[in-house]
Amino acid sequence: MYKRLLLLTFLMLISISEKSYSQCAMCKAVVENGDSSMAEGINDGITYLMVFPYLLIGFLFYIIYRYNKKSKI
Repeated sequence: MYKRLLLLTFLMLISISEKSYSQCAMCKAVVENGDSSMAEGINDGITYLMVFPYLLIGFLFYIIYRYNKKSKI
């Protein structure tokens, strides 16, 4: 049950992060002066950079979970 909930939460976070685009003030100023393809590229780059910290934290929690599971045996 816990694994299903964790997997569902992870999939929801991935699907939400794909649709939410945000920009810093400097990026927004640059994009307003450019065309739409450049804006999409900057948004994709921001999303790409945003994913890796979440992956690292997820991997860290997985290692901790595995370590705790081994020590209980």
